[in-house]
Amino acid sequence: MNQMTDFNAGQPQPMLRVSNLTHRVSLETDTLTILKGVNLEINRGESVAIVGRSGSGKTTLLGLLAGLDTPSEGAVELDGARISEFGEDERAKLRASRVGFVFQSFQLLPAMTALENVMLPLELAGIENPEARARELLGRVGLEERLNHTPRQLSGGEQQRVAIARAFASDPVVLFADEPTGNLDNRTGHAVSDLLMALNREQGTTLVMVTHDEHLAARCGRQFSIEAGELTEPSPAQEAAD
Repeated sequence: MNQMTDFNAGQPQPMLRVSNLTHRVSLETDTLTILKGVNLEINRGESVAIVGRSGSGKTTLLGLLAGLDTPSEGAVELDGARISEFGEDERAKLRASRVGFVFQSFQLLPAMTALENVMLPLELAGIENPEARARELLGRVGLEERLNHTPRQLSGGEQQRVAIARAFASDPVVLFADEPTGNLDNRTGHAVSDLLMALNREQGTTLVMVTHDEHLAARCGRQFSIEAGELTEPSPAQEAAD
């Protein structure tokens, strides 16, 4: 059976399930273990934050969850599909149809306008009337007057709003956010995080976010900590004490 067409077969599955996930990279004289035996389940519609310092493994974990890379050991399932066993073409097809991304560095195409940046994934997915959908989303993020501006003509906060509109354009089942406010000042970061959380609630998307900002993480339904490649979930007593 083709796993790409069997997302919802059988009993309901968690949106994401990770089993004994380990990831290593080979260096010239050694092997570096970035993740060590990570286990994690995330249910549909949950918002989850993974908090850790730079170099803790959080961005590597996010990339494995999203199918941007494959683990050295263990399994990653997204909506019932074991993507850790997929080839690159299968993973790319899944990302295009079911996954949204928001990056710290915005990742907008500099030669395209805000409207064109949001339209592009819709066009690649073959969605009808991509311009209308892109205009609607840019209006929802408050950029209806900035449709024809290129990224260099937009502030950092406006660029991240375009990136959020693009991430939600194809109605993803899961949204991955990598330090979504990391390049913004506090005031702009709060406004962008308000927008991200509001759109996520409206669309019922599963949100998985990595951040070093504990205040932003606290806005999610569950929080995990990662340190030296090991993932832990604070107990309710620990959270209350904090």
